[in-house]
Amino acid sequence: MQSVSSELARSVLDAAPDAMIIIDDAGVIFFANRQVSTLFGYPHVDIIGKPVEFLMPERFRDRHLAHRQSYARSVRVRPMGAGLELFGQRLDGTEFPLEISLSPIEDGGRVLVAAAIRDVGDRKRVEAELIVTREAADRANQAKSRFLATASHDLRQPLQTLSLLNGTLRRTFADPDALQMLAQQEQAIDGMARLLNTLLDIRKLESWAVKPDPSDFALAELFEELRLEFQGVAASKGLTFKVTPCEDSVHSDRSLVEQILKNLLSNAIKYTRQGSVALRSVYQPPSLVSIEVLDTGVGIPRDQLRYIYDEFYQVGVPTNSSREGYGLGLSIVQRLVALLDGKLDAHSQVGKGSRFTLTLPAGHGTVRRTPRAAAEPASRVAQAPTRVLLVEDDAGVREATRMLLKSDGYHVTAVASLAEALAHAAKHPRLDLLVTDYHLSDGETGMQVIAALREALRVPLRAILITGDTSVPVNELRMDPHLRLASKPIKAEELLGMLTVLLKV
Repeated sequence: MQSVSSELARSVLDAAPDAMIIIDDAGVIFFANRQVSTLFGYPHVDIIGKPVEFLMPERFRDRHLAHRQSYARSVRVRPMGAGLELFGQRLDGTEFPLEISLSPIEDGGRVLVAAAIRDVGDRKRVEAELIVTREAADRANQAKSRFLATASHDLRQPLQTLSLLNGTLRRTFADPDALQMLAQQEQAIDGMARLLNTLLDIRKLESWAVKPDPSDFALAELFEELRLEFQGVAASKGLTFKVTPCEDSVHSDRSLVEQILKNLLSNAIKYTRQGSVALRSVYQPPSLVSIEVLDTGVGIPRDQLRYIYDEFYQVGVPTNSSREGYGLGLSIVQRLVALLDGKLDAHSQVGKGSRFTLTLPAGHGTVRRTPRAAAEPASRVAQAPTRVLLVEDDAGVREATRMLLKSDGYHVTAVASLAEALAHAAKHPRLDLLVTDYHLSDGETGMQVIAALREALRVPLRAILITGDTSVPVNELRMDPHLRLASKPIKAEELLGMLTVLLKV
């Protein structure tokens, strides 16, 4: 093989994009390409013959001498100073960050070291800017999360007051005209509540405030809850709601899966004029479960399927026409499915119906249905009114709730804080039921109120926890047989029904 001439080798090294030097075993530079002069600012003649340490800041020179001697005892190709910040020093005294790669060269029995030197100042500046940008984005997301938690609670408070006052008035008046006006008012309140919940859900997803908490859970329990919730809604439209019993389990976030299925079922019922809506699951070996929502509704044209997940888009509804709902449900569904790393498929035929299929990982083992533990009945004084302690820091919501419960025959004591609740319990220890808001003043929570009162009274006090913050973790609350969770704004009849059921536990 023909050897490469020294002139060609020098030309190749001079054409290299990085600065390159070759030093001998004494650490003296005896070759430097043109990029070294460009990078450090020294004339070429002032570089040759100098110890390599003169190209670095003085504070590093003694330390580098020890490193160079250590490398000479075990030469190999490697980056210099791995994990360390390396700096060079120019002729004008300015410092700059750099990266150095070392390669040993055999030359007639002696070992030389070639060093490729690269200025990484621009990259470091970009990295620093990215860190600042990422920290700013994190702060913005944290601020958005705090706002969403506050808005979720505070915006629901006036709606909660309106809903409970509406329920109280409907139980008070008998005049048909008054009742019709109150029914229309209730519809308006429900519409505001749905829109608020939907918008807050979307903003939470956009700000990454929703974090999945996956676990194995049985679909049978969830399907039964959905059957109870949607059977009446479907029947009111003359539809059949079919839920196929199943033994499947999935590994995912139960609350988020429930939210997805509620949106899909609501849409199916909304767009089905006659026939049926169905919910079923299909095991897909070896490790997947598909949950299907089927309907015999109007169907979706093929050319519109791509748009159904867009915000405010509704199938077959012009933007300037009267609409039922807001076209946000499937947008939320798509984001939740992505958050769970699931898969959602939609198939539809105009005039025949649609099928939405949610595919999730199967559970890791058999998950048995876990009924609520049996609760010991509390001792009750015969014929005595049911005594309810209400803890709510918002005066408007507190008074509206008190009036509603009083109108239904409950003996209600309303307080605003944990301290007031404990003071009342100390004087009047016979309590049948506690109704408390989750977020109270001064950082107190309804869970603290429940725990403190149960400890003070030494009984598993029945409690209803009402929250306007949908981020409140609920999985661990499901197993408490004496506790129910309600989301604001809760309807008057729903709250009263919850009290009735809980008092039978």
